[in-house]
Amino acid sequence: MSIALCVALTACGFHPRGAATLPFGTLYIEAPQGSLFATQLKRVIGNGSSTRITATPAEADATLQVLSELREKEILSLSAGGRVNELQLRYRLQYQVYDRQKNLIAAPGEIVLRRDYSFNDQEQLSKESEEALLYRDMQNDAVHQLVRRLQAAAKSGAKPGDKG
Repeated sequence: MSIALCVALTACGFHPRGAATLPFGTLYIEAPQGSLFATQLKRVIGNGSSTRITATPAEADATLQVLSELREKEILSLSAGGRVNELQLRYRLQYQVYDRQKNLIAAPGEIVLRRDYSFNDQEQLSKESEEALLYRDMQNDAVHQLVRRLQAAAKSGAKPGDKG
């Protein structure tokens, strides 16, 4: 049974996530003080790749600069009584990566994630917890998307000093 499952998974293209291959040996992450995104990104890159996170930009082959990190909320629908029924949460991250000479390694990028959820003001506390969980999930997703984008730069042959 387990052999059949393994064969089926590999036949459909599934492969376990391995170590990330990034196009630089060392990386400095420049983000606002106390950024949970930066902390999580450092952990994922430090534990899941051969790239070493440095304490200063001078030590790094490349610098990943978090330009902005925004959490937005928009009302999607209202009840007949004018109460909020549905909300959309957005997590928006803008970043750029450059080398020691401040040459962009890749064009500045943006990751935008959205989650819709129903809202009931009678369950205010539980909905606040759900919102926090959704934002945390989007942040986690953004970290992994950014790592994949950095890996794609490696596969396309980008090296520190290349303009592009």
